[in-house]
Amino acid sequence: MTDPYEELPLPRTELALEALHHAKRTEHPAIFNHSLRTYLHGRAFGERRGLLPGRDYDDELLFLGCVLHDAGLTPEGDGDQTFDLDGADLAARFLTERGMPADRVEIVWDAIALHLHHDLAMRKRPEIALVTAGAALDLGIDDPHTLPPGHAERVHAALPRLHAAAALHDAIVGQALAKPHKAPPFSLPGELVRQATGVAWPTWEELDRTAGWSDYDGYRPES
Repeated sequence: MTDPYEELPLPRTELALEALHHAKRTEHPAIFNHSLRTYLHGRAFGERRGLLPGRDYDDELLFLGCVLHDAGLTPEGDGDQTFDLDGADLAARFLTERGMPADRVEIVWDAIALHLHHDLAMRKRPEIALVTAGAALDLGIDDPHTLPPGHAERVHAALPRLHAAAALHDAIVGQALAKPHKAPPFSLPGELVRQATGVAWPTWEELDRTAGWSDYDGYRPES
């Protein structure tokens, strides 16, 4: 069988290929391409900072974190948590069922669960940080001009964007409109739903009053 990605520097371990084919089967094409670009951008980001696969980090773990990081946006991964946690749990089940040791599974889980929390993830080990870096570069959250000259053009030629940002937005918001608890206030899914619907978030004080703690009753700010 012809490998459509043979020109891309992807790890070819048995587990990496299983995860690749699983993501391709289950994810929207735009999200799948985004996942592979996340890996390629994350690796390039690391190399520009002196981080090399096999020496400074485990390339298979980085790839698994990248290729499965949006598994929570598939029908199979659509559970009752925010999509990053749903995806981390699905990835952990997928890898555990295929015999991956628990300590390696935990690294992939962390990489996926933290990928929406940029400042936290970037302080973690490279297998975690580079997932977040790659995803942020692909969506313009971090400046893509920091990638090597010509890198983005080569990656896009192999993995077209297919309106990636719009497809991700609609998948996140679509899940949350069906299950509002998947988009809690002050989370990324919550913010996307707020932008899409115009519904206001509760204020800090309103959250306290909803809980019934009455911290604001009789409160006078210190001068």
